[in-house]
Amino acid sequence: MSANQGNENGGQDNSTQGASTKQLHKEYRERIISTYRPLHRELYQMTPGSFFVPSFLNAISENTEEGFRNIISEPSPGVLTFDMLQPQFCKMLVDEAENFENWVRETRTRILRPNTMNAYGSVLDDFGMERMLDKLMKDYILPMSTIFFPEVGGATLDYHHGYVVEYGTNRDDHLDFHVDDSEVTLNVCLGELFTGGEMFFRGVRCDKHLDSESESGELYNYSQVPGRAVLHCGYHRHGALSTTSGHRANMLLWCRSSVFRKMRKYERNASSWCRVCQKEKEEKQRRFAVQRTSSQTDSSSPCFSQTDSCSP
Repeated sequence: MSANQGNENGGQDNSTQGASTKQLHKEYRERIISTYRPLHRELYQMTPGSFFVPSFLNAISENTEEGFRNIISEPSPGVLTFDMLQPQFCKMLVDEAENFENWVRETRTRILRPNTMNAYGSVLDDFGMERMLDKLMKDYILPMSTIFFPEVGGATLDYHHGYVVEYGTNRDDHLDFHVDDSEVTLNVCLGELFTGGEMFFRGVRCDKHLDSESESGELYNYSQVPGRAVLHCGYHRHGALSTTSGHRANMLLWCRSSVFRKMRKYERNASSWCRVCQKEKEEKQRRFAVQRTSSQTDSSSPCFSQTDSCSP
């Protein structure tokens, strides 16, 4: 099984786009925002009490590892799950995404889809939610990622890509094995009624070891629950099984760190977070320790030759 790199549409991220591409994208967004009429304007401003469940807000307010661990389950290493979104918020966001899709069809507007892997879904940033999602990342995801994902830039998240995807009849069926174009990914199931669609995880890997074998402890399947979030490293290989009936929608926020991406250009390996790099480093250290022990043993052994012997 080969893993894809799940880039956003165009295969470029905000840290590497040229000035002309950024300007074109800015103009594209401005055209949509100036024409599209939101269905639920309250979604476009951060309203914590209406968006989040109390347990999540309490943990954010406490902002300690202990407080976060009180609400988090970690069924597999690096896969964090917790209750996050209010049911009413989930419903309104699904309605807003459908309203936008209806507007696209009615106006025959060409839009960019969320990434190279999804044929259905919409980029929330492109029709006015950029500021709300930026606040979501900085005020609610950054405190958690600083504690749980510091080795992949979790403490320096500074820009994002937010979108909604849909699965089911006449939509995307499943999601292939891949890694995200993010340092940390937030994935929240919005509903609605569906069967199937389990996420599967297969271990954290750098680009060099993207298609390496998974270890038994890295294999995990997660059944999605509306309102419940999954937070994981973007380099954690994953996908989604087929949604066998109904309609499933998810909100995703790819959180990125420009600092970490610059550092990666100069990294010799990813031994602090890639499992294969870790094993390679451990093997080198083991060989070095064996060689050192062998060398010390040889230098301390009695020396003998055919013509001389060491003094007693």
